[in-house]
Amino acid sequence: MQNIALIAHDAKKPELARFLKEHQDWLPGVNLLATGRTAEFLEEQGIKCRHLSPGKSGGYNEITEMIQKGEVDIVIFLRDHKVVQPHHEDIRRLLEACNVNNIPLATNKATAELVILGLIRKEAIERMKRNID
Repeated sequence: MQNIALIAHDAKKPELARFLKEHQDWLPGVNLLATGRTAEFLEEQGIKCRHLSPGKSGGYNEITEMIQKGEVDIVIFLRDHKVVQPHHEDIRRLLEACNVNNIPLATNKATAELVILGLIRKEAIERMKRNID
């Protein structure tokens, strides 16, 4: 079971919801985890996810801790480059945790699509190997 952490700045929430709806058949058995308002927005769009704390209230730190514990497999963080927030240090630590722990991180739709395609391919190869053994 894969865990994908989802975060989107306000201007990017509709783009994230569209992306997930367009690719829902790619994500069977995947657990979607989302920070506060992102989770609320996604659920309003009919996308089920586990609610984490809002980003500015510790959600970024929550995801960072989950990454460090090996509980997150992919992070999709659609960022609005125009937004500078007072909790920017939390965001920096989250991005660093992805790099240090070798967690795929997508900050735009094109990269998110490639990461999920890679996940699908990896799982197919693992299934083939299990069937051979």
